[in-house]
Amino acid sequence: MFRNFGFPLCVHRAIGRNRHGHRITNRHSAGRSDEMQTRWLVSLTATAVVMVAAPTAATTIFGSLGNFDAVNDTGSVAHGFEIELEGINILDVTDTFGGPGRGFPETVERYGAPTITSYSTGTSSGVRVTYRADLSGDPSGWIGTPSGVYSTPGESCWTGGSGYGPSTPCDHFGVGLSANPTKTTYSWLVEATPGSSVLINATSFVLAPTWTVTPQAPVPGNPAPPPVVEARIEAPDPIDFDFGTAIWAKVFTTEVEGAVELEDLLRGNPFLEQAAQNTEIEWQLLQKERGNPLSGILENGDAAPVGEAAESVIRRYEFYKFTGFYDPETNEARFDLGFGDTNPGPNDVGDFIGAQNAALNFGPAAPIRGVPEPQSWTMLLLGFAGVGTMARRKRLAVVAA
Repeated sequence: MFRNFGFPLCVHRAIGRNRHGHRITNRHSAGRSDEMQTRWLVSLTATAVVMVAAPTAATTIFGSLGNFDAVNDTGSVAHGFEIELEGINILDVTDTFGGPGRGFPETVERYGAPTITSYSTGTSSGVRVTYRADLSGDPSGWIGTPSGVYSTPGESCWTGGSGYGPSTPCDHFGVGLSANPTKTTYSWLVEATPGSSVLINATSFVLAPTWTVTPQAPVPGNPAPPPVVEARIEAPDPIDFDFGTAIWAKVFTTEVEGAVELEDLLRGNPFLEQAAQNTEIEWQLLQKERGNPLSGILENGDAAPVGEAAESVIRRYEFYKFTGFYDPETNEARFDLGFGDTNPGPNDVGDFIGAQNAALNFGPAAPIRGVPEPQSWTMLLLGFAGVGTMARRKRLAVVAA
């Protein structure tokens, strides 16, 4: 368990790219011979170990956290939710909201504790965290999340939330990781056909950030400077048109002098309340354009290092539907005169989709141990093999004597 130490405010510039990819700025004898050879090989081995353990950075990443509300707007009752995390393995999952052995009981989650499984599709692999109802009994008794509209005041979509009940069309989910997934996908699990216990995935448009931590080169004789921490979210890819679904995003942020836990990412916690008071981006429309890899991306943090005492960064994202005009041929979002990607018109912002409370824990001046080069491994293995051989020869000599 980590201890939290405070929450100093640090103001960042925020840089994003709109759906067109435009940047948006906001912040010897025989015995002695054996002995000498043994010492030499031990020295060689120690040198190899030092080479393997040589620090390659001045920041250790402890992991990323994501706690979020998701509104079921699929048009169908859902009987679960799936978090797909590409590029990691099961051991990288350190925590889940509603999981066993945590600060909250499993009953905080409508579906109870999730299951964690590995997957491989041939082109990608990773982990799925699945919240799922028991569908073994009569369909009339199946637990589910109804589809509907819900404007949560913040993290109220769980059994401890205000006004939450069986008819509430949203739920709260979360996962803690010790590694950074290359892609995160959220899906509601809905009936393949009415009354069917076979569930299929229906996209949730709550977005999850991908974190990048860039250590800064230290000045000789000085402590390692704080790293640059960037969070990147990306709109969903187009399916039937040249442009995908347009989503409004608002971003709030703060920094903490200590590591945070999954349970800290709930409204009412002082860290999250601090973040909610500091708007990083008021409004940004995200929309992916086919063939334009820089479109639909929002990056927060720019090139500004975090505060010197910070050990975690918290960002709260709120997502809303775009209800303005879509081009009927391309599906590109259009605006009335005087409004745009960062300045929505009175009819451009629709229903609340969900909120993502994300955090990254990192340790200042704690070096990441590098993966050894093949030459280092060779020297290390040769050193250990040599020490073993010399020790064996020495034992044999004693026995012969």
